[in-house]
Amino acid sequence: MQVDVLVFAAHPDDAELNCGGTIAALVAQGKSVGIIDLTKGEMGTRGTPKSRAGEVSKASEILGITYRKNLDLSDSFIENTRENQLKVIDEVRKCRSEICLLGAPYDRHPDHGKATQLCMDALFYSGLRKIETEQSEPWRPKHIFNYMQDRPFEPDFIYDISDHWETKKKAVQAFSTQFNVENPGDEPETYISSNKYFKQLEARARYFGHLAGFEFGEPFKVVNGPLGLTSFDDFFD
Repeated sequence: MQVDVLVFAAHPDDAELNCGGTIAALVAQGKSVGIIDLTKGEMGTRGTPKSRAGEVSKASEILGITYRKNLDLSDSFIENTRENQLKVIDEVRKCRSEICLLGAPYDRHPDHGKATQLCMDALFYSGLRKIETEQSEPWRPKHIFNYMQDRPFEPDFIYDISDHWETKKKAVQAFSTQFNVENPGDEPETYISSNKYFKQLEARARYFGHLAGFEFGEPFKVVNGPLGLTSFDDFFD
């Protein structure tokens, strides 16, 4: 299953929440996009792995992605072991993507930084021929970008998601146990479940969009940057 862009996320909903607009935009441009969730989000205060799986299916359909896989690592206990690296490497070699999107290098949730480091190491090792996996042909993406999560960083570029903001909203809201919960029911309200958090999400997209001259934008950092250019053609578009 080869895809143009492969997104890694510590938990189901991380991809939708932090780069869902970019995913929707890429799909609209005819690019194939895959998402690899490292955990099932089983330690989340609200919902269950079963309900999250249903939400993942709905969000994936909304975004129109080509491929999605859950590696079933331990939520709240993501370890950078060889065993876990090999699981990531196998997906990288299977999808053979030119671009990979990873979570933030550090963040409020400890799983986010740990997941990013695990994937960073695995992406490098995936290019080593002597590391054997089920998908044996080595592969390393040309470009790796970090998407912003809870804590802000200085972005290297901002992607225009203005035409796809509504699609991102629907994909995030597909996780109805987690976000924009009007009636918490028997489960407790959390940092991310209130309407205030959802308003903050929109405000951030508007802020970064404003910085780049868009209505809505998503920020990214280039891993091992800066990018090299051979043409100014993109600047004339």
